[in-house]
Amino acid sequence: MIQTQIFGIRHHGPGSARSLLLALQAWQPDCLLIEGPPEGEEVLPFVLEEGMEPPVALLVHCPDDVRLAAFYPFAEFSPEWQALRHGLKAGIPIRFIDLPCATSFALEKAEAEQALAAVKPEESPPPEEAAPDDEPPQTCAAQSPRSDPLDWLGRAAGQGDGEAWWNRLVEERGDGADVFAAIAEAMAAVRAEFPEVAASQSRQHRENLREAHMRRCLRQAQKEGFERVAVVCGAWHVPALANLPPAKDDNALLKALPKLKVAATWAPWSNGNLSRASGYGAGVVSPGWYEHLWRHRQGRDIAWLARVARLLREEDLDCSSAHLIETARLAETLGILRERSAPGLEELSEAIHTVICHGDDTPMRLIRRKLVVGERLGRVPATVPLLPLQRDLEQEQKRLRLKPEALEKTYDLDLRQPGDLARSHLLHRLGLLGVHWGARKTQYGAKGTFHEVWSLRWQPELVLAVVDAGRYGNTVEQAAAAKAIEQAEKSESLAELSHLVDAVLLAALEAAVGPVVGALENRAAVSGDTPQLLEAIPPLANVVRYGNVRQTDTGLVGQVLDSLAVRAAIGLPGACASLDDDAARAMLPRIASAHRAIRLAAEEGRQQEWLAALARLDGCHGLVGGLAARLRFDEQADGLDTTAQWLGRALSLGNAPAMAAAWLEGFLSQNAMVLLHDRRLWALVDQWVAGLSEDYFTQVLPLVRRTFAAFNPPERRQLGEMAKSASVGPAAAPPQGDETLDWQRAERPLPLLRILLGLRPTLS
Repeated sequence: MIQTQIFGIRHHGPGSARSLLLALQAWQPDCLLIEGPPEGEEVLPFVLEEGMEPPVALLVHCPDDVRLAAFYPFAEFSPEWQALRHGLKAGIPIRFIDLPCATSFALEKAEAEQALAAVKPEESPPPEEAAPDDEPPQTCAAQSPRSDPLDWLGRAAGQGDGEAWWNRLVEERGDGADVFAAIAEAMAAVRAEFPEVAASQSRQHRENLREAHMRRCLRQAQKEGFERVAVVCGAWHVPALANLPPAKDDNALLKALPKLKVAATWAPWSNGNLSRASGYGAGVVSPGWYEHLWRHRQGRDIAWLARVARLLREEDLDCSSAHLIETARLAETLGILRERSAPGLEELSEAIHTVICHGDDTPMRLIRRKLVVGERLGRVPATVPLLPLQRDLEQEQKRLRLKPEALEKTYDLDLRQPGDLARSHLLHRLGLLGVHWGARKTQYGAKGTFHEVWSLRWQPELVLAVVDAGRYGNTVEQAAAAKAIEQAEKSESLAELSHLVDAVLLAALEAAVGPVVGALENRAAVSGDTPQLLEAIPPLANVVRYGNVRQTDTGLVGQVLDSLAVRAAIGLPGACASLDDDAARAMLPRIASAHRAIRLAAEEGRQQEWLAALARLDGCHGLVGGLAARLRFDEQADGLDTTAQWLGRALSLGNAPAMAAAWLEGFLSQNAMVLLHDRRLWALVDQWVAGLSEDYFTQVLPLVRRTFAAFNPPERRQLGEMAKSASVGPAAAPPQGDETLDWQRAERPLPLLRILLGLRPTLS
């Protein structure tokens, strides 16, 4: 006689896992059907291999389109994980019965293509909110709670939501198989009231296909002669599998479904990813706490407080034995008041926050990050099938001692050391491949250009990026070079190609340097876009200036830089001849960046050509003309007399207020030091402001205020002091004596010196 038991669970539930394991051990099924992708059956034997440490995820992806991929995470406390281990140890046939990913991906691709074809060019398709697995969205029009059917049961039981209700009755108990009959009855009642599963017709159709395929797999197992079939599925699906409709209905629904080629493997996962509603199944907000529940059936509250105390003491935070005793008492009292058999996470957290943290939220954030969520990163055996690129990356990580960790870690690389230089090469190559394992930090302080500071944090989703990059080559170096060459061939932007040259040299990709630089030269030869030329110069200047630090040959890049500098100098006056306000403001940083780059890295002749081009910007938009005058003055290409003539002509009362203010803004866009150190320029600006009529001054004031607001506070303070001293005049006549000394200037430090020496300040 064929017997079937259906065990409705919640993904990543420790109580569900414990109850399921007890039920399987008691019932001893001869066939185990588990909700999961059938493509994953071929990699199930790795579950019992040494080196497999959850959390891990079953990755199913389409080799031809890596965007079509799905992760199926498993934690140590996941019911499916415990069922897999039980079945594999007992030698029970195990089958995944969810809708195959080959079909799901094909349906997703077809739906995306149809949506794209239906959208007008000026419109964008509205985002469709994906409903988490086993948490169907609410279809009741009167109320719209969170899309979790357990919310209705939770509110009926007087709980705030379904999460708290389920945790209390299932996850924090886990005391046997009897709970599954109650779960089935509750889900049948909820589905009778709210039969619709998804928020859209396509989602509803997908859920119908999934349940039809599960029923087909169940009938197939019964047909093959298994007598004790155990089905492990999400609680929502239990009523759909308990009462089987005619097989012809399911067969008609599943007939002629499209399919794509897919592959499956195992990938490490993390507690942080489990805490988000991503991947397969709903996210759990407290994976660290759930792991604690799984490992501590008895005395869990005391064991949890011990872990909290250890964490706080490691962080040099006060946590005495008296704190723990009072916390345990308060948590137990809260549990009694709330009619709980034992305090749960909510009661323990409130007690810890009150007694140990004294109401401070900062330690609680630490506890949540390191204990409630946790920082565990799983591992998979070395025998798991991987792409050649994945295997090469693992070998490079071991060789360079860069361990992938869920916890963020900072590396200060000294590029003069071969090991650190190799690490830098690897991280830059991964960046080119779109595997953003590391983020380069901005350096502050006195460190030289031979230092790079990286912040590394491995995210499980990076595995998918590595799989995607596998089509470019079998090693990280080959793949990065191939992708860089492909980008160079497709790029039409000089700035993008210039940055790509910089990236290729930082990654030490010798095979890609020639093609990428050649693409940049070819593009520059036919480009008449001066703004693009200006944007392309700074990255190349960085290569030429710092290339010797990274032991790279920059001779070819230097030739390209000089060529671009010449073309930029020739085209600059024409590009700035007729700019409106927005275009001039956009041109300002381009000119300033290109000037710094040419001054630092270009040949002397190219620098002179650039300065001559700046001189021809007189008469252009005020922002550009003012910046050109300032840059030539800083480089001593124009003396004080010439710059004063430029300034006086630009600030003439005959010019429109907006144009005069724009010229002054461009002139002072670098900093205000030129006014602080050159009294003649200060006097010209002061005379211009003093000579403005009331109407003229009212028009120009907001523009000038915007210019001076960009200065840093010390500069603004010094300018204010100069303006004040000029308007008030000297407090007393300078003493008789050496008339070559500026006595008024010499008296300025006296108040500060009196404070430093502890003297009583003078009364003014």
